[in-house]
Amino acid sequence: MKIHTGEKPFSCHICEYQCIYKSNLQSHMKIHTGEKPFLCHICKYQCIRKSNLQRHMNIHTGEKPFSCHICKYQCIHKSSLQTHMKMHTGEKSFSCHICKYQCIQKSILQTHMKIHTGEKPFSCNICEYKCITKSDLQRHMKIHTGEKPFSCHICKYQCIRKSNLQRHMKIHTGEKPFSCHICKYQCIRKSNLQRHMKIHTGEKPFSCHICKYQCIHKSNLQTHMKIHTGEKPFSCNICKYKSITKISLQTHVKTHN
Repeated sequence: MKIHTGEKPFSCHICEYQCIYKSNLQSHMKIHTGEKPFLCHICKYQCIRKSNLQRHMNIHTGEKPFSCHICKYQCIHKSSLQTHMKMHTGEKSFSCHICKYQCIQKSILQTHMKIHTGEKPFSCNICEYKCITKSDLQRHMKIHTGEKPFSCHICKYQCIRKSNLQRHMKIHTGEKPFSCHICKYQCIRKSNLQRHMKIHTGEKPFSCHICKYQCIHKSNLQTHMKIHTGEKPFSCNICKYKSITKISLQTHVKTHN
């Protein structure tokens, strides 16, 4: 009946925790004492409750007792399934108070908030790269190791991210999901469409600090700056010709043929 009355006769003398059952309080006190009496015999995992250990063991056995009735998703924890179901219902119960961002999980919102605070708790021990999430750091480290776990089954393309492979596959399928509403331009990436739209708006966000040159793409500005620096990284292996761009060199080489 205490569930219905809301009565919680057992309370923690260290924090504000209150509960109905004495056994729950005893389990709670282990948080303060650091005691973890339940151990996994396969790995070093330790926990306070037997039920937590039983759930943990599903990781080793591969058992996923909770499954989605809409798709093939399966998981170890009931809470994970409850979160997953929000993808199908479209429910986004957590929202950012600064921007319009909404998400399914509190932890995802907490990660998002670091965008606003500028906090980047994960840093690379090789270069100065810093990031918000551990997964981003793990992907970044593959740049240093040279690891490219995702590969195309049609060509020799390899990459660090699954999303990059998915975009690459559109080259083979011919799929161009992003299209311009003004002209017939179509492309694989949203970022390419955003750059293309600047042709129609006349926007040129990149400008030279030496002359009045302006352009749409950062890469174009980088190429332009070589005019001022005198840098000519592309050279002919037949004569002494050098050029700023690869395409200029390719045009020049044809003169030898």
